[in-house]
Amino acid sequence: MLVAMSGGVDSAVAAAMLSEAGYDCIGVTLRLVPDRPGRSLFEPCCGLEAAEDARRVCAQLGIPHEVLHAAAHFDETIIAPFVSEYRAGRTPNPCVWCNRRIKFGALYERADALGAEYVAMGHFARREYRGGRYALRRACHRDKDQSYVLAALEQEQLRRAVFPLGMCSKDEVRAYAARRRLVVAARRESQEICFVPDRNYAGFIEQREGPAAPGPILDLSGKILGAHRGLIHYTIGQRRGLGIAAKRPYYVVRLDPEQNAVIVGHEEECFCASFTVGEIIWGALPPQRAPLSCRVQIRSRHEAAPAMIHPGTPDNHVRLRTAQRSVTPGQWAVFYDDEDYVLGAAMITGFTPEPICPNPA
Repeated sequence: MLVAMSGGVDSAVAAAMLSEAGYDCIGVTLRLVPDRPGRSLFEPCCGLEAAEDARRVCAQLGIPHEVLHAAAHFDETIIAPFVSEYRAGRTPNPCVWCNRRIKFGALYERADALGAEYVAMGHFARREYRGGRYALRRACHRDKDQSYVLAALEQEQLRRAVFPLGMCSKDEVRAYAARRRLVVAARRESQEICFVPDRNYAGFIEQREGPAAPGPILDLSGKILGAHRGLIHYTIGQRRGLGIAAKRPYYVVRLDPEQNAVIVGHEEECFCASFTVGEIIWGALPPQRAPLSCRVQIRSRHEAAPAMIHPGTPDNHVRLRTAQRSVTPGQWAVFYDDEDYVLGAAMITGFTPEPICPNPA
């Protein structure tokens, strides 16, 4: 079994659990940046320090370890599209694409070369077999659930995926690591995008491709309220940093790349009751044509809301039972049933803001 080793405590415990259970394991660490002296741009999960920590854990466990260099593939497949999407006024989620194309793509190719049937990850999620299909399910402990960023995996990818931590809490993982005296037991975890560790997405993009063009800030009627620094500096739902003096705060409602404009509105104008998505990657359900009731999660930290999917149209339509804030093109909509199985997932492609009172009397 190939175990993806990031150098963190979660993947270390996944490897230790599988090794302890008697599986023949090999740890593989992805190197997603070119080797160069000094601090790596990618920290903490893709740099030299992380690779060394993974090697030390494997040595403790008595299993082989290797490093898989995939910098060029990562740049072409993840970073370049991320930059392109941001410049086009969308807000992509590179972690979803990385899991689909790199972690469950390049690592699967390496697993084939090593003769490994399965690929294990330190993600908090469950994989089950239900109704003739492989189904992703939320982790037992919802506060650490990572099924949202795994939801774009297809059936063949899920067939070979193993998630040893799906039944565990983070405290249990830490306790196991301490009990086994793993060298990464106390290592902190990161919540950032690995190639933008300081969360300055606009700065990263400008460093890579140069400054973005400034343009107008408009209200929903088209009135000019101010000027923006470039679309890459803004995202839907943003309130701070707009530089607009007003009696009531404005929020970013939409980004318009054709006009190079930031469209803003007041809080009640930030709600959305319906949106469209691209191709649906079906999970626990086979491809559907009839309308389907579900719960939809529209961001990694969003609480899934009741909705109805209308698949099979040119733009798959999603109608929310209760309007939500900050529906964002480029992010993913993940559809769950009431038992926390992932029914499917798709990227959000468009929406129409609908003024709604957030606290009706």
